[in-house]
Amino acid sequence: MSDALINGLAGAGGGIIAQLITYPLQTVNTRQQTERDLKKEKRKLGTIEQMCQVVKHEGWERLYGGLTPSLVGTAASQGVYYYFYQIFRNKAEAAALERMKRGIGDGSVGMFSSLVVAAFAGCVNVLLTNPIWVVVTRMQTHKEVEKKSQPGQTQSITLDEAILTAAAEPPPYGTVRAVQEVYDEAGVLGLWKGLFPTLIMVSNPSIQFMLYETMLKKLKKRRASSNNGVTALEIFLLGALAKLGATVVTYPLLVVKSRLQAKQVTTGDKRHHYKGTYDAFLKMIRYEGFNGFYKGMSTKIAQSVLAAAVLFMVKEELVKGARFLLASSATKNVKPKLPS
Repeated sequence: MSDALINGLAGAGGGIIAQLITYPLQTVNTRQQTERDLKKEKRKLGTIEQMCQVVKHEGWERLYGGLTPSLVGTAASQGVYYYFYQIFRNKAEAAALERMKRGIGDGSVGMFSSLVVAAFAGCVNVLLTNPIWVVVTRMQTHKEVEKKSQPGQTQSITLDEAILTAAAEPPPYGTVRAVQEVYDEAGVLGLWKGLFPTLIMVSNPSIQFMLYETMLKKLKKRRASSNNGVTALEIFLLGALAKLGATVVTYPLLVVKSRLQAKQVTTGDKRHHYKGTYDAFLKMIRYEGFNGFYKGMSTKIAQSVLAAAVLFMVKEELVKGARFLLASSATKNVKPKLPS
């Protein structure tokens, strides 16, 4: 099994576990980013309070709306990213060794090269998995309308009325319905809505991995003299710090991406409809100010930092486990030479 495949599978496994733990925070954050009702903005709710509101009015399952495609997307994104990241990094390391043979550099991959490697891997990932995240955003931002009876209205209804009411109700808002909605709005290209800001957001994991690998490299150098390895807790903390730095820099692009991928309001207030990335930027600046680009940032930091920390910790442990098993298997398969 190649090193790239091990990293790809480990990244997918770590991503799924991180997603399961932090998904309710992600749902609330997406709703915060896409909220365009000025009346609601005046009475801002905290993250926990907003989660309670969703559970109260729509049911707890709405906190996990879009979980299935999100898990598929997470596994695909992390797998694709780590697979291509390792391939590009192997090429960068080979190029660095060649330069060292010619007397240039020390043979290690520098910060800029790490950034370029992460960017290439991120672009491949975005192009292949963007449709999944459009569907996930739709499902996270879809709100179930709470049914309220009119004052004085009797609760008893006939069997025929119950059947007619059930028939008139739309089917549950699932993956198929979300895909159909996107297709009806913009055709197949609608599945790549928000592609431009998402491609620019490739800088987020690029910055994240650059910071992570730089800090990890320095920590390993410190530990080299004492022969002590890096612990899972330290990997957790390094992953959290790296994600925190990357999130603060790229958050405005994430808000614009979410606005473009959410269901567009084609009637009424034009402030609620975006024709593209440039139009979204202009309208947000005009009607919401620069504060609009940082809606729900505290929730996102909590979710992203926790998810990234869990991801890195689980991934590193899975990679260690896989390499140990492969090494043990290889040792068992080596036949001892018979004395001549």
